[in-house]
Amino acid sequence: MAFQRTLITTAVMALLAQFNHGARAEGSPMTTVTVTSNPISNDENLQVLTPAKILSGPELKAKVGTSLGDTLSGELGVSASGFGAGASRPIIRGLEGPRVKILQNGMGVADVSSLSNDHAVASESATAQQIEVLRGPAALLYGSGAIGGLVNVVDNRIPTVLNKQTTGEAEVRIGTVNQEKSLSFSVDGSSGVVGLHADGSSRDTSNYKIPGSSELNNPASASGRLNSSFTRESTLAVGASVIQSWGYVGAAVQTLNDHYGIPTAERSFIDLRQNRFDLDGLLNSPINGFDSLKYKFSATDYQHTEKAQDGSPNTYFKNKSMEGRVVLSHPSWAGWQGSWGLQTEQVKFSALSASSGRADTVPPTTSTSLAAFVVEQKQFGDVVASTGVRMENVNRKPDAGTGLPSREFNLFSASAGGLWQFEKGYSAGLSLSWAQRAPATEELYSNGPHESTATFDIGSVNMKKEVSRNVELSLQKTSGILHWKVNAFLNKVSNYIYGHTDGTKVDEEGIPDADAEFTRRNWSQASATIRGGEAEISYNLLGEGPSIRAFADYSRGTLDSMGSLPLQPATRTGVDLGYREGKWRAGLNILHAQRQDRLASFESFETPSYTKVDASLTYTHPYQNSQLTWFLMAKNLLNQDIRLSTSVLRESVPQPGRNVLAGLRVSF
Repeated sequence: MAFQRTLITTAVMALLAQFNHGARAEGSPMTTVTVTSNPISNDENLQVLTPAKILSGPELKAKVGTSLGDTLSGELGVSASGFGAGASRPIIRGLEGPRVKILQNGMGVADVSSLSNDHAVASESATAQQIEVLRGPAALLYGSGAIGGLVNVVDNRIPTVLNKQTTGEAEVRIGTVNQEKSLSFSVDGSSGVVGLHADGSSRDTSNYKIPGSSELNNPASASGRLNSSFTRESTLAVGASVIQSWGYVGAAVQTLNDHYGIPTAERSFIDLRQNRFDLDGLLNSPINGFDSLKYKFSATDYQHTEKAQDGSPNTYFKNKSMEGRVVLSHPSWAGWQGSWGLQTEQVKFSALSASSGRADTVPPTTSTSLAAFVVEQKQFGDVVASTGVRMENVNRKPDAGTGLPSREFNLFSASAGGLWQFEKGYSAGLSLSWAQRAPATEELYSNGPHESTATFDIGSVNMKKEVSRNVELSLQKTSGILHWKVNAFLNKVSNYIYGHTDGTKVDEEGIPDADAEFTRRNWSQASATIRGGEAEISYNLLGEGPSIRAFADYSRGTLDSMGSLPLQPATRTGVDLGYREGKWRAGLNILHAQRQDRLASFESFETPSYTKVDASLTYTHPYQNSQLTWFLMAKNLLNQDIRLSTSVLRESVPQPGRNVLAGLRVSF
């Protein structure tokens, strides 16, 4: 870890020495955002067919947190699992875990974050150039299980264009609430026909300060700083590609190390490591009738160790995966433009006890999948129509010695949508989808204790595939200085898989014991309904002078005839005020979350309402051939005791208190 931080620092110093290669003005307005994960329509304004939020540029930099969930938690319809500072996954419209697929440059992150809330996402926001949140037909290109949608972290580690000049960015920041010290950089260049890229990051935070006591209304519980909420993370990646008129082919390697605390009474922590290799290529005009052939391959070696407070290991998690994709895109055929593709994946997963070597929680399992998909789009006068179909075979095979049966699932998913531009700049959209999801490995085969969540998880080998039927209506204005949009959705899910507990305490063998540390949790199925809406209006977000954005989102999930789904997001409203003049930019963000008292039958804690106020001030100016941006940010300015209703630790783990961050960003 120390060696990697030294290497990153050396690379940054070398990067800063190259300012004479040219400058890039960070403050320049962004007029078009490209959606890289949708090969049909890459215009953000056409994303009613795949409702999108694209974070990039200064907006992304201002929102980067210690986890992907923290980074995206303020976006429309997106909340976070909030398992301390180190592990927080995005939740989209109340759907989480395996229903939300996390991608890195269009390929799966291949971690185990969907297995349990204490597992971190193996992707770093600080080095991302863009983060995309997508739903609808385009999601079928990446997996039938993305019922809630997908998040794609784009870092362009494999260059696709040749930069005539070396460009890059470096940032340092410090924070008060957790004594944060972080550094990140990225640099792009070329040598002849070879594009080159490097990026890296390092973050070190202590236990963060909390406004009151860790347990709400219990002054006897811990206060001051939240125990075991520290994080230490570092990444380093390099990539290169040959780029010519026929297309490009390139590769990248990445290493990620993460060490973070689990803020439970046991004060355990996790040591995580992932090495990743990616291959990416594009061939122009490969065969008659098609304009491009795109192929991707990734191989990852992931492992993490859950350790007790004294450092002794409890469980070894390993996840080795290989994924490949081939996509043929064609120009207009009778007005239809689209992509056809194949995807295959193999994942070998194990979670073994450090003391006995046994698979106490989830058995070693090999999962394989093979999928074919088609996504097409056509213009019918004032209507843009999009449709997609995906067929997939998923096989889960536990090791022979476990005595557990293999399960095979044949999945079919389809989606269709239309966007009607009834007046210039105004459009209405309708989207329909049918999606099937195979039960995850842990939902089928869990049968043992999980130290970090203090649960004894019990799956069922007889689980059926989930079937989701979704309808969404949208209305939006996308031209002029005033923009707005409204979305309403209804999702009916058959065989919805959820974990529930009756409060029974058991020992590590699953035997009831009132004094034991584990709570029994069973994976079950029932019919569910998720419905809700979102609204947003903005004025002058990209121009000089004052700007404003107001928004609201609501999502409610119920188990039919059984009450609410667990861990439902609170209803939220908010307003963002901004001012921009020359080299100065200022912002004030206010987010109010209502009390969340819609509880599942086995939940008892109602999260109180809160108002989170953030503020920022940046000053950008040229320096030699570069741009320097000095920034000052305050998060949770009112020092509110914030409890996330989507967190399994909401009773004992509040979010960080008031935090003041300061830093410097250099762009060239």
